[in-house]
Amino acid sequence: MIPTPDLSILSLVTGASVVVQIVLALLLFVSFLSWTYIFRKMFEVRTAQSQTNQFEEEFWAGGDLNDLYARASNRRQKIGALGRIFESGMREFLKARQQKVESSALLDGARRAMRAAYQREMDALEAHLSFLASVGSVSPYVGLFGTVWGIMNAFRSLANVQQATLAHVAPGIAEALVATAIGLFAAIPAVVAYNRYVHETDRLAIRFESFIEEFSNILLRQAR
Repeated sequence: MIPTPDLSILSLVTGASVVVQIVLALLLFVSFLSWTYIFRKMFEVRTAQSQTNQFEEEFWAGGDLNDLYARASNRRQKIGALGRIFESGMREFLKARQQKVESSALLDGARRAMRAAYQREMDALEAHLSFLASVGSVSPYVGLFGTVWGIMNAFRSLANVQQATLAHVAPGIAEALVATAIGLFAAIPAVVAYNRYVHETDRLAIRFESFIEEFSNILLRQAR
């Protein structure tokens, strides 16, 4: 009676060829990094949304802009992305007004300052999204490479066997397919998270740009 081969995941991994084990280790490491960035980005996006909502409530409450600017300057790290955009534009506006710059140049300077702050904030929000996109697109192919290599070794092992049976190739094919499974395990969460966070950051970007336009109109009225 032919003994039944052990096809547990652990035995398949430990019994795999060196190349397949390297592929599996690489995919597991990439998956760990991917989940780290997924959770980190989740907290960053939620914090940015909460801070943006809070600042918009303060801004549109009708208070004095100078008081709001003073509070934003004092707690710049906690005011959020939108608050820092406002603080950059208001600082440039007040500085240029003290120098008695023309109204058109006054507004242009404030807008440039807000656009520069906007770019910095978006760069911070979009950090590591490209990594998630790369993991989602490349991991299945890396896993497929490990699968192809494992299947090649499985069929090469049949060269010295006179009568090939499924029992001879089943362990090799099974260990090869583990690489594809791990590749999908790394890719699917990364793709889902990437699409979700791109959507959320795009919505924040639209809110930031809308605020820049609305605040520019307010500054234009004050400049006149």
